[in-house]
Amino acid sequence: MHGFVRNFLTEWRKLNLPFADETFVTAVSGGADSVSLLLALAELRDRKKLNLRFVVAHFNHNLRGAESEKDARLVVSLTSEFGFELALGSGNIERAGNLEQNARRARYEFLAQTAENVQACGVLTAHTMNDQAETFLINLLRGSGLQGLSGMSPIRLIEREKGRKGVKEKEEFEFFNLESEIEKSKIQNPKSKIRLVRPLLNWAKRRDTENYCREREIEYRNDAMNDDLAFRRVRVRKVLLPLLEDFNSKIIETLSDTAKILRRENEFLECERQKIEVENDSRTFDDEQKNLPLEKLKNLPKAMFYRAVRQWLETNRGSLRGLELKHLEAIERLIYSRKSGRSVELPNGETVVKKDGELSFKD
Repeated sequence: MHGFVRNFLTEWRKLNLPFADETFVTAVSGGADSVSLLLALAELRDRKKLNLRFVVAHFNHNLRGAESEKDARLVVSLTSEFGFELALGSGNIERAGNLEQNARRARYEFLAQTAENVQACGVLTAHTMNDQAETFLINLLRGSGLQGLSGMSPIRLIEREKGRKGVKEKEEFEFFNLESEIEKSKIQNPKSKIRLVRPLLNWAKRRDTENYCREREIEYRNDAMNDDLAFRRVRVRKVLLPLLEDFNSKIIETLSDTAKILRRENEFLECERQKIEVENDSRTFDDEQKNLPLEKLKNLPKAMFYRAVRQWLETNRGSLRGLELKHLEAIERLIYSRKSGRSVELPNGETVVKKDGELSFKD
């Protein structure tokens, strides 16, 4: 067994993932990371280490013309060669605003829809330690709090987005059964909660995935957009990380480990916040709630206070993008002000208003 596959299997066990009688959707773009994921799954299936149904999913963003078509053809070819089922999706991505974010929304919507269609218990993606390090730095530069600096989690629930922003037209989904004799999943409820699983995140680096593909003599695609310095992530990858490597040759591992430590601390604080809510016999706020009672906030320790306000804002805004410490401090001053009817301006024309003992969110 190849060392890459052995490490993959070890991580599969650590994550307590099933070894039989379940279905996973596997996201494959055609790049080295996702192709190495497909190869590892094929080897473990052939060695009868994993008795699972894997459905390869590829989404064509239609951003690179003929190159995007070549990506799709490669994934179709590899899927057929290794005997997996295949789901293909495509969509025209809105270029206005954040192109990366728009593409990501469309891709994850497709993956979630595919997982529901095949009654999968999880979606596998090929994020590596490099991706984790890049995410950490991007969030650090953005001024994120503890949650953002925690980076990506190896396993989390994947939820369908209510609004499908960033997609001009309805995506086209096609499903191909290339292995008709494969056993069907025993999951009966397609609307059960689906997990997003990143089995390479804690141990594999980009050079590991590339080396594994080369040693297996399997072709993979290089996306030209990954070299376009117009994108922040590319600048972090191509400019900032090489500079940091001059100070720490193991910067990828260091940043990935730091994110893991912060994620554990973040989980602890979240547990503490939930304990406070239980002790008070109420939640600080309900999902979708526009108003936030002031009395509950005033009784919270400051760390929990900031956490509750950030969570409330994220629920109402859809994200924490653009929010800075000065916004949270302004909301804190607003809460303790004796006057009602005052407000704090947030990015994108949003406001937080204090009135009648509550904070109200206005977009």
